[in-house]
Amino acid sequence: MTWGQRKRFSDGKVSLPYGQFLGYEKGEDGLPKVVEKEAKIIRRIYRMFLEGMTQSKIARILTEEKILSPGGKTKWHGTTVKSILQNEKYKGDALLQKSYTVNFLTKKKKINEGEVPQYYVENSHEAIIEPETFELVQAEFKRREKAGKYTSAINCFASRITCGDCGGFYGRKVWHSNTKYAQTIWQCNNKFLRKGKCTTPHLKEEIIKKAFVDAFNSLIDNKKDILSNYDDIINKITDSSKEEVEIEKIEIESQVLQTAIERLISQNARTTIDQAEYVKKYNSLVEKHNNLQKTMQTLLRDIDKKKAKRNLMKAFLKTLKEQKELLLEFDEKIWSATLNFVTVKNHKELVFHFKDGRELHWSIEDER
Repeated sequence: MTWGQRKRFSDGKVSLPYGQFLGYEKGEDGLPKVVEKEAKIIRRIYRMFLEGMTQSKIARILTEEKILSPGGKTKWHGTTVKSILQNEKYKGDALLQKSYTVNFLTKKKKINEGEVPQYYVENSHEAIIEPETFELVQAEFKRREKAGKYTSAINCFASRITCGDCGGFYGRKVWHSNTKYAQTIWQCNNKFLRKGKCTTPHLKEEIIKKAFVDAFNSLIDNKKDILSNYDDIINKITDSSKEEVEIEKIEIESQVLQTAIERLISQNARTTIDQAEYVKKYNSLVEKHNNLQKTMQTLLRDIDKKKAKRNLMKAFLKTLKEQKELLLEFDEKIWSATLNFVTVKNHKELVFHFKDGRELHWSIEDER
């Protein structure tokens, strides 16, 4: 039974726990079918997260609006929101065998940490979230995790401005609060924590916003040249043909082993075989098969990383294409969609690091 279930996974047959899953129901063909009313909630969750909200805040908003959770509860939790944001099934793919049953009698389950093969099925069903949007969310998770305790996600600049001296993050400070001279500035969080304090300057939000608008508009001015050869660049950087060739070889070897295992099981069912010898042969074949699957998973992860990079680059290009005119004022959504972070080098220079890997050095006026 265990082998049959794993064979089903290896064949890419996808099913969902529909009673606990928001956005899909079982279709007539047995595949997941989009429930549009619920899909709108999923898309909204992704949008709110990319706009800077935390999982907890999103959960609070959904609870206040009395929207039912995937389990039909009136109260949402941050962990539920996070599971939705990190579930590849919403982009139409499926990672199978994330957990497995340790003991079929007690029904005890365990998170799969490499003990048994996992299978990743692409385009297994209709997507609710575009792959580019899904990858943007995963990149945002990594960015916030890297930012650590300074991540607030309340302000779009939080953990997106770095110090050129120490590499630390800039934090939001209010000077002369409760006076007519009050102003909001951004300053390196480590500026006065080290013996040799950072020489990078503090910056007013207005200067950061203006510099980004000017830098992004320079991309708009050169959009035609940027887009002209970008497909070739993307294909070159994210080429996974070598990995795919290796996977094809492994799939052939795996199929041979699967046939041998099935033949051995059938033989044991029909004839009398020394069980110690049978178990020895069975375990040997399964071990070889599992080792091949582990190698395949490593190759698939490498391919997945390249696809994630490709999707990030395409998301950047999509935003660039859709922007027909120059920005007249700072746009928080474009900032979040196109920029990884900005580095403050000195009083005169900022370096914008865009999601496609592009770095743009930009001079600023000293209006501190």
